[in-house]
Amino acid sequence: MADKEATVFIIDLGASMTATNGGRKESDLDWSMSYVWDKISNVVASNRKTLCVGVVGFRTDETNHTLGEDGYENISILQPLGPMTMTSLKNLQSKVKPSRTVEGDAISAIVVAVDMIDTYTKKNKWKRQICLVTDGHGEIDPDDIDDISRKICDSNIELTVLGVDFDAPDYGFKEEDKSLVKKQNEQTLKRLVDGCGQDSRFASIVEAIDDMNEPRAKSVKPYKTYDGLLTLGDPKNAPAVVDIRVERYFKTHLARPPTASTVVVKEEQAGPSEAADEEQMDGVELTAVKQARTYKVNDPDAPGGKRDVEFESLAKGYEYGRTAVHISESDHNVTKLETQKSFKIIGFVQKEKYELLLNLGETCVTIAAKYDEKSELAFSSLVWALSELDSYAVARLVTKDEKEPIMVLLMPHMEPNYVCLYDVPLPFAEDIRTYQFPPLDRVVTVSGQTLTSHRLLPSDELNQAMSDYVDAMDISTYGIDEEGEPAEYATIEEIYNPAIHRTNHAIKQRAVHPEKPVPEIPPVLLRFAAPPTELVETVQAKIDSLVQAADVKKVPPKAKGKRQRETVKPISGLDVDALLGEEKKGSISPENAIPDFKRALNSSEEVEQIADATKQMAAIVRSLVTDSFGDSKYAQAMEGIGAMREELTNLEEPGLYNDFVRDLKKSLLSGALGGDRRDFWFKLRWAKLGLIDKKQSEASTVTPEEADEFYKSR
Repeated sequence: MADKEATVFIIDLGASMTATNGGRKESDLDWSMSYVWDKISNVVASNRKTLCVGVVGFRTDETNHTLGEDGYENISILQPLGPMTMTSLKNLQSKVKPSRTVEGDAISAIVVAVDMIDTYTKKNKWKRQICLVTDGHGEIDPDDIDDISRKICDSNIELTVLGVDFDAPDYGFKEEDKSLVKKQNEQTLKRLVDGCGQDSRFASIVEAIDDMNEPRAKSVKPYKTYDGLLTLGDPKNAPAVVDIRVERYFKTHLARPPTASTVVVKEEQAGPSEAADEEQMDGVELTAVKQARTYKVNDPDAPGGKRDVEFESLAKGYEYGRTAVHISESDHNVTKLETQKSFKIIGFVQKEKYELLLNLGETCVTIAAKYDEKSELAFSSLVWALSELDSYAVARLVTKDEKEPIMVLLMPHMEPNYVCLYDVPLPFAEDIRTYQFPPLDRVVTVSGQTLTSHRLLPSDELNQAMSDYVDAMDISTYGIDEEGEPAEYATIEEIYNPAIHRTNHAIKQRAVHPEKPVPEIPPVLLRFAAPPTELVETVQAKIDSLVQAADVKKVPPKAKGKRQRETVKPISGLDVDALLGEEKKGSISPENAIPDFKRALNSSEEVEQIADATKQMAAIVRSLVTDSFGDSKYAQAMEGIGAMREELTNLEEPGLYNDFVRDLKKSLLSGALGGDRRDFWFKLRWAKLGLIDKKQSEASTVTPEEADEFYKSR
């Protein structure tokens, strides 16, 4: 495929294009231009100067082109053939408007487009394309069609004709009550396309628009990640060493959504530096933001007590505890592993003993070096040996000098006249974390007894119900192929990454129509977001049986004033507090405040009882602060506040604590608790015992910003 592409769009701007047909809400021109804008916006997004676009309008009010012969009236070049930018796109949008005339020949417009391509591309290697969009209502001169077809073929141009409401039998579309002129024009254009070769296409534009939202996989050029020797053995210690010249390329590469840049709205009066930014941002209403960073150090002799330092004078320091340890550049080089470019096989592993969970990262492919028969023969022998022995090779790869080594697993792959090694990165020993989990089919008690029947284990009835449900929801053969036979429902080629394609779709729409809201998600991206409705309705009985066997119950809403975790009850079921003579609703004593407070909350059944216990605890905390000689009782008061915060958070009653701590702050700063107690307020702030915000408790009405503001003394 040629790297350079030249495409000319020919747009019918006749007065008939303002009509609204086919039950659509927009005019034929706006509807058909949605396809053209999509193709042009793809070119703009690629930001490649080798993708050139030109636009020609026919049935226009003016005549503007390089051919001055008769028969080419009412044809205008709206966009000269060349690279497409956002500025060009904006200028073109203002020119694409319906005219007030019906004069202008589509065949003549194609001749103008052919002349544009021949003049621009000359005899160089280009991929040349012409796309004609028309409603077929204008007069078309069928003379010289055969000569024009030969000229298109000689120029190696692919011609595509897309008609508004043209008949498409293969697509199942046919326009009723079609005028005689349109029928003749369709036949003329179809004859022109048939004479232009197999690569030319004639279709109804409804096919192209319906296919527009179908994501297109981006094909990228393969590039080498390694070019050198693949060795087996140690050349320093062993004379028998296998070395093969190979090339390594990417096989799969992770695709990511386009990243956003920080921009700012341009000012109307831009200076010289801003003008450069405008060119960089392609003349849109935004301009790039330049970021600058300065470094300062404390210096009593400098104005303001700080002095600027250059970036080159900074030194690297690594955090060790709460201390920054300086390492000079010479010492830092010692920590780097000095490596040399290499690709060494260090061992082999049986295929059945390798665990696929060790695969990491992207896949690459290694082949023998081109035009090296010796390496090709040795490489083919290696691949065949691995395949015959059902083995994989483990290799150490350093793609460049001084680069970190990686471990890769080499897997053989053979096709007729083609052999290669696929590789995936492997983890190092330090990357492996081993965890032990209890078995899923049995329960082992503390005494070592094994139980196969337990409330935590599924019963035979539940296992059977789950098995039936899984079998009924099998979609591997739920699809239907072209011959009506069962086929795979969701193939790899039909599943797209919504994050990537949705972002690209939104960017293109906003670029073409900045005043319109972002459109809805294309249905093609949501095709497999949920199981087929018909399948779910069919297996509803299986689902009901599974729900019944699993005893699925609706989780009740979280009760206000109840603990998040269930209180542990004694096995005997006896009331231990009653046996020990403890009163459930006793008062909280200052001598045993925290245990009494927790016991009172445990025995509370109403919110009023929780509020009463909180009120008693608050009074004890206040008395501790008031009676404290210096900070002698501060620690006891802080412990009480911490207990209140924790318990009331667990009980989903943060409002009681927040009311208490607000009043406590007011009393501390006003001197109402035995004089100046601001030192206790500073301890409270340091311990972060302020308001409970929404992040800490869903029942709280305090935002994180309000919680941060609370710590500021006023």
